[in-house]
Amino acid sequence: MDNSPQPRPSTANEEAPVTDDAEDIAPDPTPTPEHTAQLQTPPVYQASTPSPTPTALIVGQSGGATAAINSSLVGVIREARAQGVRRIYGMRNGIQGLLQGDLVDLGSLPNEVLPALQQTPSAALGSCRYHLTDADIPQAIAVLREHGVQCMVYIGGNDSADTSHRLAQSALITDDLRVIAVPKTIDNDLPVTDHCPGYGSAARYIAISALETTLDTKAMPDIYPVKILETMGRHSGWLTASAALARATGWETPHLIYVPEYPKEVDEILGDVTRIYRDYGYVVIAMSENLLSRDQRPFALAALEALGDGADSQISNPDFTDSFGHSYYRTMSAGHALSQLITARLDLRARIDQPGTLQRMSQAHQSEVDLIEAEECGRAAVRAALSGETDRMVIIERAESPVYRATIGLAPLESIANIEKHLPVSFMNPAGNFVTQSFIDYALPLIGGPLPQYVELQT
Repeated sequence: MDNSPQPRPSTANEEAPVTDDAEDIAPDPTPTPEHTAQLQTPPVYQASTPSPTPTALIVGQSGGATAAINSSLVGVIREARAQGVRRIYGMRNGIQGLLQGDLVDLGSLPNEVLPALQQTPSAALGSCRYHLTDADIPQAIAVLREHGVQCMVYIGGNDSADTSHRLAQSALITDDLRVIAVPKTIDNDLPVTDHCPGYGSAARYIAISALETTLDTKAMPDIYPVKILETMGRHSGWLTASAALARATGWETPHLIYVPEYPKEVDEILGDVTRIYRDYGYVVIAMSENLLSRDQRPFALAALEALGDGADSQISNPDFTDSFGHSYYRTMSAGHALSQLITARLDLRARIDQPGTLQRMSQAHQSEVDLIEAEECGRAAVRAALSGETDRMVIIERAESPVYRATIGLAPLESIANIEKHLPVSFMNPAGNFVTQSFIDYALPLIGGPLPQYVELQT
C-alpha cells in the first residue's frame, strides 16, 4: 500500500479566525502580535457588590505539570499587575507550600522574564498532589490572612478543583477570600469546559510521536514489525486518541487505538493486530496505560495471565497510591505486557515506546493555541476574583463556527471537582479500536500549527 504523504488536508478548523467579540479567544496557529493583543482584551465579570482592588493575590500550581501551566501563571501575573494588585505571592509546591507558609514574591519578577517563563515546561512554582483535609483548612486561611491575601488562584485539574472548592466554601463562612480555579490537565477530563489547557500541547506531542514511531517501524519491519505507543491519560482516552491526529499529515497511522472507555479482551486485540499486519506488513498501536479488560481489571494483568507468567497479587498491586486514591503501577505496563503477548502468540516481535512524563510537560511540541488559551485562563481568573466571584473555575467554551473560536466563561466548582469527563461514544468507532472524524474535528484545532511534513522515498 502506498503510504507516501499526500498534501496535508485543509480543514475549516485551521483557517485563521477573525475576532469580533472582546471576549472571544480565537487563536491562530501562528498568531501575530496584534492578534494576541485582541485575545488579551478582558471580559468583565460583574460582582454583586463592587469592592476596591485587593492589595494581595496568591497563585499556586498543582497536579501533573504541563507544557502550558506556566503560561497560565504568566497570565495571572500580567493581569494582576494590569489591575493594580500591589502584592502577588506564589505558593511553593501548591497547597503544601501554603500550609507551610512557603511563599515567594512574584511581584518583583521582571517583566522581561515572563516570555521565557511562559515557554518553560513543568511547574515553575513547584507542584504537589496533596489532599487538603478539614484539619488543614484553618491553617491555610490563617496563612492567607497573615499576608493580607483576598484573592487566590489555583491552577490544576480534578483534585485541585476539590481543594479550591473546599477552601472557597470554608472562606464564605470564616473570611473574605475569593477562590478561582484555572483548568490544567493533559487528561482533558474536566467536565463543563470544552477542553483543558495542557491538553493541546500533549496531544501535539503524542501525534508527532505516533508519526515518528511509524517512520521508524516502517523502515525496519523485519526487526520490530509491531510498535506500541503507550500514553498517559488516567481513566479517559482523550490523550491516547490524539495519536490519530498524525493522519492529518497524509500518513495512515496509527492503525489501532485502545482507550479505557472501551475495555478489550486479549483475543480481540490479537485479532486486530493479525488483520493489520496482514494488510500493511507492520502495525502501530496507540494504547492507554490504563486500558482495562472487559472484567474491569487492568489489561496488563489479563495479558500477563494469558502468558501464564507473573500474574500474581504482588505484581497486580499498585506501587503506591496518592492521597486522592489514584494508584500508580511501575511494575505492570499494559504496553509491555501486550508486546510480550504479541511476540509469544503471533510470533511477531513487538516493541513499546513510553514517553513517560515527557508527553505531559515537554516544551518540544508546545501548541501556540494551548499557550494563548492557558494565559487567557490565568488572566480571566484574576478578573473574576477581583470582581468578587468565588468558588468558580474558568472554563473554555467552543463557539458554533466554521472556524475554531472559543470564549472564556465560569462554572461552579461543585460541578467540576472530583468528576471525570470521558470520551463520548461519537468519538470512537463501533469496534472501539479507533476514533471517528468527529474526534479529529474536535481535537485538531487545539494542537496549533500544521504537523511536520515527512516524505517517503518510493522505489
